Amino acid sequence: KGRCGERVCILVMVTTHSSFCSVISPVMGSLFNHTLLNTATFILLGVPGLEAAHLWLAVPLSAMYSIALLGNIIIVTVIWTDSALHEPMYHFLCILAAVDIVMSTSVTPKILTIFWSGNGIIGFAACFIQMYIVHASTAVETGLLLAMAFDRYIAICKPLHYQTILTPRTMIGMGMGIIARAITAVTPMTWMVVHLPYCASHEIPHSYCEHMAVAKLACADYMPSSLYSLIVSFIVVGIDVTFIATSYSLILRAVFSLPSRDARVKALSTCGSHVSVMVLYYLPAMVSIYMAWLGEDIVPLHTQVLLADFYLVIPPMLNPLIYGLKTKRIRDGLGS
Repeated sequence: KGRCGERVCILVMVTTHSSFCSVISPVMGSLFNHTLLNTATFILLGVPGLEAAHLWLAVPLSAMYSIALLGNIIIVTVIWTDSALHEPMYHFLCILAAVDIVMSTSVTPKILTIFWSGNGIIGFAACFIQMYIVHASTAVETGLLLAMAFDRYIAICKPLHYQTILTPRTMIGMGMGIIARAITAVTPMTWMVVHLPYCASHEIPHSYCEHMAVAKLACADYMPSSLYSLIVSFIVVGIDVTFIATSYSLILRAVFSLPSRDARVKALSTCGSHVSVMVLYYLPAMVSIYMAWLGEDIVPLHTQVLLADFYLVIPPMLNPLIYGLKTKRIRDGLGS
């Protein structure tokens, strides 16, 4: 059982890496055929309007990134090394922690470089690769949250069939589906923004290569790319939230029908961790997306940028704390 579990975790993470690379390469290969050769860099401005506060912002951001990195590495290590945790729920959590590391690391070191030294220069290819990784990671993460909700539904509502439904083969299939969906959703958006002409200002009023901030610098109509991003995010998140809400409504109905009060408390405690993470993930994400669409007239630019920056660090920082504190078997694994 343990060996099967390790193969699942290894295969999904390796497949994620190789799949992303195979898609990014052809997209980036045509990059310089569609942009001016003498303008091969962008300049990230950090948080426009709060330049004087960059050093102060760097301190909490550095602390949060360090906690996120350490916490998620611990989660991955504990699950990887403890054979008692080689179960579907913990494999999903292991992969979620790995995705959190990738997502936060793709942007935070560059943001800190801007805050500490003011160096916001980033190459065209690096900028679009960063954009791709951020959006692909968020798409994978929402898929993992749906998979974790499904896992809890099977564990609580169909406990006798848990081992026969969530087999290693089923988990690999779910992982491949999550990755394929992320690639399918993100690649067209990246392709569209890469092929826009950037012949005017290359100063990005943001701390990282956020899609809308980059697209608005184009000398051509960027609305198709922006509309695609908005529609796809609405569809993906809408579908996932609908299924997650359905799963937890069925879970709650099953929990409150349990005769034992201790069993109800235990089930609600386990589900509480998942719900906390989901609220922490979805609420700031949707607020950030729609604030960018509302524009500076309604929401100040520095507020939009700060929310987007901290959104990529706060959930990865809190996820291992929530799971580590509320999941007894992980606490036991840490103790051993």
